[in-house]
Amino acid sequence: MNTVQLECFMAVAEHLNFSKASRELKITQPAVSHQIHALEEELGVKLFIRTSKSVTLTQEGILFVPDAQLILKTALSARERLGRHEHFIPLELGCHNSMEAGLFPPVLCTLAEEFPLLRPNISLVPFPSLLSLVENDQVHAALGIKQEQKHASLIFHKLCSAPLSCICSPRHPLAKYGTVSKRELSGSFIACSPRQIHDTIFAVQNSLLVNLPPEQRYLAGSIESALTLVSAGLGYTLYPDIPGARKEGLCYIPVTGLPSVTFGVYYQQKNDHPVLKRFLTLMRQAFPAPDA
Repeated sequence: MNTVQLECFMAVAEHLNFSKASRELKITQPAVSHQIHALEEELGVKLFIRTSKSVTLTQEGILFVPDAQLILKTALSARERLGRHEHFIPLELGCHNSMEAGLFPPVLCTLAEEFPLLRPNISLVPFPSLLSLVENDQVHAALGIKQEQKHASLIFHKLCSAPLSCICSPRHPLAKYGTVSKRELSGSFIACSPRQIHDTIFAVQNSLLVNLPPEQRYLAGSIESALTLVSAGLGYTLYPDIPGARKEGLCYIPVTGLPSVTFGVYYQQKNDHPVLKRFLTLMRQAFPAPDA
């Protein structure tokens, strides 16, 4: 695997067109195809489905995008640092969606003042693969909901306990309530793809879907997509109400009788990153002291 192969992969993934990718990279289309084929041979998977009319990413290709981005950024950072003889401090952070990413700016602002050579990067990664990136040292720390521990080398630090809430537009009939029970939830429901949400959330949303007629069911590919449909007034969704991670303009109504989820940060048990300890301290300070 080399940077040429990865640059070809990213160009095709962006344009979903080999001709456009070859023009961007200023190499021939057969050369792009050759690099992609060599990369697929090395990885042992197909990254693209290519027909006479279209090019699409396979599921493996979608999962490989953040890895390719991270490797290319690391290579570029190394070239710049070595070329200028500067000692930049890379800090790779991960999260699942843009709402979680919105928790980083105040912390990164403080870190940048304390560590001028810090070069942070934030990767938004599909739910199942994020912790594997932390475990493999590709991401130094990642935000997420606590799950059954499958990664023995990782530490989870709790930041808050987040109630499952009904999220709706101010125009929705449920918006007038301060709290609602599961039985009181009504109207069209917007579910999120199970690959993008925690098992606890999926179990609750599935229990709602099975009792709704088809015309009241919506399925969104991501939580961002679900909240966009909510903003449009097409229905409501369920998601943990994480402090500081609300989407502006929507109503968050706690649903009584549903389990809360534990939200926090994952990191490597033996990580000796020079800035990680300070990052964790600042993240803890950004949240109220969690319950025991």
